Amino acid sequence: MSIKGKAYIAGIYEHPTRLALGKTLPQLHAELAKGALADAGLSKDDIDAYYCAGDAPGMGGIDMIEYMGLNNVRQIDSTETGGSSYVLHVNHAAQAIATGHCKVALITLAGRPAADAQEGARFRGGGETPSAAGFEASFRPTIVNMYAMCAQRHMYEYGTTSEQLAWIKVAASHHAQHNEHALRREVVTVEDVVNSPLIASPLHRYDCCVITDGGGAVIVVAPEIMKKLKRPAVKILGAGEAPKHLMGGKVDLTYSGARWSGPKAFEEAGVNQKDIKYASIYDSFTITVLETLEDLGFCEKGKGGKFVSDGNLISGVGKLPFNTDGGGLCSNHPGNRGGMTKVLEAVRQVRGEAHPKVQVPNCDIALAHGTGGLLGSRMGSATVILGNQDS
Repeated sequence: MSIKGKAYIAGIYEHPTRLALGKTLPQLHAELAKGALADAGLSKDDIDAYYCAGDAPGMGGIDMIEYMGLNNVRQIDSTETGGSSYVLHVNHAAQAIATGHCKVALITLAGRPAADAQEGARFRGGGETPSAAGFEASFRPTIVNMYAMCAQRHMYEYGTTSEQLAWIKVAASHHAQHNEHALRREVVTVEDVVNSPLIASPLHRYDCCVITDGGGAVIVVAPEIMKKLKRPAVKILGAGEAPKHLMGGKVDLTYSGARWSGPKAFEEAGVNQKDIKYASIYDSFTITVLETLEDLGFCEKGKGGKFVSDGNLISGVGKLPFNTDGGGLCSNHPGNRGGMTKVLEAVRQVRGEAHPKVQVPNCDIALAHGTGGLLGSRMGSATVILGNQDS
């Protein structure tokens, strides 16, 4: 069964904090839920499904439902695919609504890594170390050097340059200057990026995302619920999800799971790349954006460097405005999981509620994409395409 037109996003909320000192994870989840419900014009008693991922403490959804006093929930989904979880949850919620299992689904993400660094972690995840990670641990892999390997390989295969990657950060900074909540609002140049300290060759400091607290929430509802609300309707047109792993050592570092999740989303939505007016692309690092744009079909494989150059991602200037809130590179990467914020800004664009300086004119169709795990090893990709009532 297709989800096209079977569910709508009725409410969203992004926590304004970037440093949640004195707040617990459950408190952040609850504040986010309250904000999204207020945006939609619904109450907590309307919620009959709840979605979260590994960022939720304790037993995840079960604990959070009790903490938030959600008494009418009849469906729980705690699927964990890292930072892409919340894009994937939009898909799962739409599927559940389309098949009649629920009518109002709440999705929340919250994290406090910055506060944890100052206060000490209050909630830590349990569980055993995955078997593969045990073999890899002796080589001391880190997040940044895993992504640096992808960048090095892409440069070797296709001639991509550090200057081309820098344009992704430049575009994000041009947008972040208009976001009062963005952690980094200063506009940077290509020279600023390539002259920033080298973290893991070829990635510089400005090629890396920010680390922030906070989070976001989304309310997905059935069409009959949306009709009763006084908010602009944001229709879920199509979605796709796909894992990618090391394939027994036959890994290619130059592409992501978007190679499979993207085509599924476009097919279900009945649109193509030229129909997309705005794109929210997970930007843990600049190389993440470049490979994702290629894999989603916005340009040929290996041509991503040329595609992002010369401001082509800047709203009002380029051919494909992206991450107009400043994205994870400049604004917010809550709990080291950026998929949620990608959905939030895509909704704002379709509603016409992005900042006037970055709002894309006549933005009737937008795409949001999340990348979970590590681009250089095992990962999960999720893509969702959203439209207005006329889409």
